[in-house]
This record gives sequence, structure tokens and C-alpha cells, in this order.
Amino acid sequence: MKRLLATTAALALGAAFAQPALAQLKVVSDKTVGGFAWPESVGCDAKNKVLYVGNFGSKLAPAEKDSAGYISKVGLDGKVLEKNFLPGPDGEKISKPKGIWIQGNRLWTTDIDVVWVYDLKTRKGRKAALPGVTFANDPAVMGKSLYISDNRTDQLVKVTPADFLALKGEPKVEAVVTGAGINPNGVWPTRDGMLLFAGFLAPDKPRGIHALGVSGQVKKISDPIGRLDGLYELKDGSLLVTDWNTGSLFQWSEKMGMKQLATGFKGPADFCVIAKGKSLTAYVPDLVQSHLRIIELR
Repeated sequence: MKRLLATTAALALGAAFAQPALAQLKVVSDKTVGGFAWPESVGCDAKNKVLYVGNFGSKLAPAEKDSAGYISKVGLDGKVLEKNFLPGPDGEKISKPKGIWIQGNRLWTTDIDVVWVYDLKTRKGRKAALPGVTFANDPAVMGKSLYISDNRTDQLVKVTPADFLALKGEPKVEAVVTGAGINPNGVWPTRDGMLLFAGFLAPDKPRGIHALGVSGQVKKISDPIGRLDGLYELKDGSLLVTDWNTGSLFQWSEKMGMKQLATGFKGPADFCVIAKGKSLTAYVPDLVQSHLRIIELR
């Protein structure tokens, strides 16, 4: 993929982030639930009304291969339904599941230098190695490919096909953005066919939001904001983002800038959102405090 945004893509992006009627969200309720062990990510399965929460399990050591990680099946109220749902009973152990992406009956999660795809019905899983990746972070499916961020090696890689569970042979893995000083963490595919990614590096080295266009080029969307983790696009083109520097979940758009919605996090990580009518419910894990916050927005 190339590095410039096509003119049409740039115009579409400008429209997405310059909506005249932005919906400024407010917190309606905010509930904290426990029962987790250093949860880094939450995936929403809205159709089946459940969540999947990735737990480090043993300790807060995100790059340590200790085979102690697991993914829990959780109700929308935060109640743990099945603590060790993945891997399945006969599956290979995982260490530090980070980002989670759910599409249909498939769940993808990253684990340091590999990515896993699971069938949520059979719990059968398969991993793919990610050469050159040392801190695989957030995955997202766009088109027929899976995109994965690695903020520590400052790259974004693409795995094709995304669903390699029953593939004969190995999927193709290629780097699409490297060494750009972006340090991508959270990723999100937009309705306009672009991929947004938020940067995370250090408290004194804030990063912003960028987009990978349809032609493969990178465009800066925001100035440096903080240590950005999870990312979600709203219907009006504004974004929900978590930030470790401010310990917050915030709403952002080019027009309004950064508006904090919920604060008090110590490690606001990779979240998911379920929309219902005029309300949105964000399920935000606090990695450092080992709990999940259920935040209703309207």
C-alpha cells in the first residue's frame, strides 16, 4: 500500500470530521464491576448480548510470555458468565491477550508476537506469527484483511485473509506503516473505507490520531493529545478515545476538540460500544485497577 491519501478519500475524511451537527455526549450512568485480572480489552457481541474480556491473568507484565492469560465471557451487566471461555479446554494457552475484535462468530485477539482467531461456537482457535512485531496491540478487520498495531515498534501490519482459521498454509503478513513516529495503538475502520489509529508512547511524548487511506497513505487527523488507547467512531464522525495521560474516556472531533466524559481511570484500555436507540454504552477496562466500567452515554 502507498503512503498518500487519494483526493477523494481526503475529502471524505474532511466531511466525516467536520459535521455541522455534532452530538455532544453526556454520561448518564457509570458503574464499576470487578472479577477481572488485569483486563486490557473488551469486545462487544451485540447480537448475542455478551462481552468478551481479555485478562492478563497473572500480573501486570504485558510483554511476558507466561501462558497465564485468558478471555472471559461476560454479560452486558458486567457479570462474569464463564471466566476461562478462551482458549477452549483443549486449546493452546495464551499469555497477554490485548485488543479484541469480533465479527460474526469469529473473535480475534493479539498476544505479544502472534494473533489468534477463534470460532466462538466451537472455541477452536488458530494463531499466526507476526514477524517483526514484539508488542501486538489492537486488531481490526477491514475488508478481507486484519490490521494490527504495534506501538512499541511503531508499525501497523496487515494479515490477509483476516479469517485464516481454516486456511491451508499461512496467511500473508505485511507491514503497511513503519517508523512514522505514530506508535499506533487503537485502530478503527471508518465507514469511508479508511483505518484510523491512535498513538501511544510515553507520558512526555504524546501522540495523536492518524488515518490510513484507501490508497495506503497516512494523514494526520489530530495534533498530539496523549497516550491514546481504545478508539471508536460515532455516527456523526466524532470519536470516543481512551487516554492514559488524563485517565479518561473522551469524545473528540476536529470542531469540538477533546471533551472528557469519564475520568478516574489509571489504565483506560481497549473498549467497545453497544448502541441502543439514542444511548451508547461503553465498556471500558481499567487495566491497572483490574476492573470494568460500564458507562452509559446519551
